[in-house]
Amino acid sequence: MVQSNNFLEASRNFFYPFFLKARSVLREPANLPNLLTCTRILIVPLIIVLLYFDNRWLNLLTALLVVLAAITDGLDGYMARKYNFESTLGKLLDPLADKILLLSTMVMLVHLQRAPAWIVCLILCRETAVTGLRAIAAEKGKVIAASAMAKYKTIFQIVAVVALVIHYSFLGADAHSVGIFFLWIALIYTMWTGYSYFKETFALLMTE
Repeated sequence: MVQSNNFLEASRNFFYPFFLKARSVLREPANLPNLLTCTRILIVPLIIVLLYFDNRWLNLLTALLVVLAAITDGLDGYMARKYNFESTLGKLLDPLADKILLLSTMVMLVHLQRAPAWIVCLILCRETAVTGLRAIAAEKGKVIAASAMAKYKTIFQIVAVVALVIHYSFLGADAHSVGIFFLWIALIYTMWTGYSYFKETFALLMTE
């Protein structure tokens, strides 16, 4: 009985602070966009685990999770702009969450031999380099927000990843071939926007 009470007390002391923090976040509407962004990051481990099982219907479920995560990307941005909840943290965290979601899934697709490793490597290098540029700019007090073209890049990456996750044919369409097609388009946009980010960052830093 004493051990049971001690366990309950320890559990309460461990979880209660998290409960209070979550409640305070939900009470403050300005925190909701960042909360959605964090949710997008937390869903990544589940996607990785599901991808280990090469099953037609589990693939469809995993693709649905990727789509839902992508929807939160659009939703948090919409809320931030419409209700003026934009923040420096959100501008930095939002593109980072996209990279964690998409690149983790792409690496798993390479592991499953559904995506060419060299394409994923190029995309990974570009995304890592741009993240580094954003960090350098942030240290200088400058924020580099995602450009309109970069948003198209993200859309093509999402479509490619979703199709490659599905992998099998559905409704008469070869999901794998569709995924490879959009992955090539995503690669072109990824490289082009990477060049644009480098040019913009150097221009910002040289003005100091």
